[in-house]
Amino acid sequence: MTDRIALIAGVGGATGAALSRRFAQGGYRVAMIARNAERLAELERQIPRTRGYPCDVANLDRLGEIVERVQTELGAPHVLVHNAVAATFAKILDASVEDLERNFQVNTTSLFYLAQKLAPAMIDRGEGAIMVTGNTSSFRGIPLRPAFAPTKAAQRILAQSLAKDLGPKRVHVGYITIDAAIDAPWRRDTFPLPNWQDKPADHFAHPDAIADEVYHIAHQHPSTWSFDHVIRPFAENWTLN
Repeated sequence: MTDRIALIAGVGGATGAALSRRFAQGGYRVAMIARNAERLAELERQIPRTRGYPCDVANLDRLGEIVERVQTELGAPHVLVHNAVAATFAKILDASVEDLERNFQVNTTSLFYLAQKLAPAMIDRGEGAIMVTGNTSSFRGIPLRPAFAPTKAAQRILAQSLAKDLGPKRVHVGYITIDAAIDAPWRRDTFPLPNWQDKPADHFAHPDAIADEVYHIAHQHPSTWSFDHVIRPFAENWTLN
């Protein structure tokens, strides 16, 4: 078990799959965590050097079991990419406390838990990286996101706390804000904006391009580490200012 290991939490059909491909191309053995076992099995067939571990990251007991399996079967991860997300788009009178709590468990609590489990081996090794994918809700609230934005803001502040604690121990923590709609297969059919289907492909953030950026940040030289990153397509309005 001498390979470098990447654990990617939240492997959907767009960004998560692209992250898995990119780290596998970089020579990593990749542990992929997602709820959808069928998708993981298909990605295992498509991407060499990957292994799927079905799990809902909100279930911490199950997540702990998966982390132990990864460490036994592959080794202690050198890189954690937290890409898991739960979202609710509803105004305050339509959302529920259960929505808020579920989103917090997936977006923030699972990051806290995975960092606790994986950082010690990174510290002992003298190297490691924890990359977290976020979005504009980590910086600003809008009427449709009272059950979502607070959980992403908490996620970013948690990541910043980790960066300040773990950085001097040679574990690099980065937060990547994706200020864009991602070019996922289902986006054009479901996103309720005028003329959405008419936009050209390069008005969306491409999953493979996102994965390239995350991979690059995870491998920055320790003399030039950075924490906050905002990426967006050239045509995107700056919703963060």
